[in-house]
Amino acid sequence: MQAAILSQLLDLICDLYEDTEGVYERFDDLQLWYNRGYANGVIEGLAELGYLAQVESAIDPDPEEVIAGQEALPWGKAYRHGWDMGRRETGEVMGEG
Repeated sequence: MQAAILSQLLDLICDLYEDTEGVYERFDDLQLWYNRGYANGVIEGLAELGYLAQVESAIDPDPEEVIAGQEALPWGKAYRHGWDMGRRETGEVMGEG
């Protein structure tokens, strides 16, 4: 069961990365920032559960400090909220949360 969920989460990360390509040069669409944050939160959740190798075989993750200094700005807040939700929900669906 966990293998199937892991596969779905990896597909989700890849889809979100594709959909949000170029987001770090755009500040007009907060949903894109939320979605990229969500993807990175899922990555963090999976890494905490020991699945970083599987993530890295599917995608080249963003560096952790990708929004450093922008956390208080609207797009930084959207990103961080998405990150928090992605991390939390990953733990829930993987049975760890």
